[in-house]
Amino acid sequence: MATQLPGSIRDRFPILERAVYTNSCSQGALSNDVRAAYEQYMTDWDDKGAPWELWVEQAEGARARFARLLNATPDEIAVTTSVSAGVSSLLSGLRHAEGRNKIVISDFEFPTIGQITHAQELLGSKVDHVAAASDTTIPLERLAEAIDDETGLVAITLVSFRNGSKTDVKEVIRLAHEVGALVLVDSFQGVGAIPIDVQDLNADFVVGGVLKYLLGSSGLAFLYCRADLLPQITPTVTGWFADEDIFKMDIYDYSPSATARKFESGTPPIPNIYAGNAGMDLMHEIGIAATERHVGRLTNQLIEGLDRIGAKMVTPRDPTKRGPMVAVATTDEQAMVAALKEDGILTSARDGNIRLSFHCYNSEEDIESVVAGLERHSDMLVR
Repeated sequence: MATQLPGSIRDRFPILERAVYTNSCSQGALSNDVRAAYEQYMTDWDDKGAPWELWVEQAEGARARFARLLNATPDEIAVTTSVSAGVSSLLSGLRHAEGRNKIVISDFEFPTIGQITHAQELLGSKVDHVAAASDTTIPLERLAEAIDDETGLVAITLVSFRNGSKTDVKEVIRLAHEVGALVLVDSFQGVGAIPIDVQDLNADFVVGGVLKYLLGSSGLAFLYCRADLLPQITPTVTGWFADEDIFKMDIYDYSPSATARKFESGTPPIPNIYAGNAGMDLMHEIGIAATERHVGRLTNQLIEGLDRIGAKMVTPRDPTKRGPMVAVATTDEQAMVAALKEDGILTSARDGNIRLSFHCYNSEEDIESVVAGLERHSDMLVR
């Protein structure tokens, strides 16, 4: 069913009646669907007491939805509480060949990736950072230089949380595979707004979560692991739900699942799974490819407006090198965020910039409101 964006779905997001919401890079707007899902969780709990069979079904439903989202199989998906939990488990079990102790990361990675990879230095790994260029991209040439025969893992973000710069992860994966290295893709700032096909990417590992463009809440994330890699990885960061048979309640050995469930931990975050499933179903109904096209049009409109008022855009102008978020340079990003909030425009800040992130529910009128707001507070813009 074709969806006309944004008019056909705006009424499902009550906050849009009172605010211009351009902060999906931090948290997607709350929909009626997600609110109803939380209410359903409480109803189920109240009516049925402790319906764990139902709740495990909900968790398996999340696994199936993540698989559909990524064009993966359910056995390749771990349902986790956060990207941090999934990556920690993965890296605890990843064993590289002798002489391949280098991890390559870019300077655009989220702290989760930076901190967990540097923690591996305590176990003998070496972390090599690839710096950004002046055009706020991570050049493929610099990555190619860093990825060599000593590299065991490359960790790369799809879209930078700092400035919206988008990486050609398919090419990074090709470069890494040429020298026998694996690649971990952090899709958090893109999944739900950009179609992701792990088969097309030839991806090894992909992580992400539901609280941004998948319209869920915090506390639910995923880890994709390519099926042929699963037998090679035995995590030491683990938990009850990672066992091959959680109902054996066995405390006398460690027998992890043969599937990606081996990267899971303890009791699943059931309330967040209800909400995440509702958010993913809503995005499936709306269409991620349609959302990407819609957001692309809105971003072009914003860029024209920024040029008109003389604002400095930090995000790359090339549409192939940017995601659904645009960063604008300010002299005081927190003051600008506060001033726009007073105007009814919700946004966020990083690295001296305000971040304007659009989604399926944003309209052309939202963009004009944002441009007008920036112009009103032009004393805080970098020219």
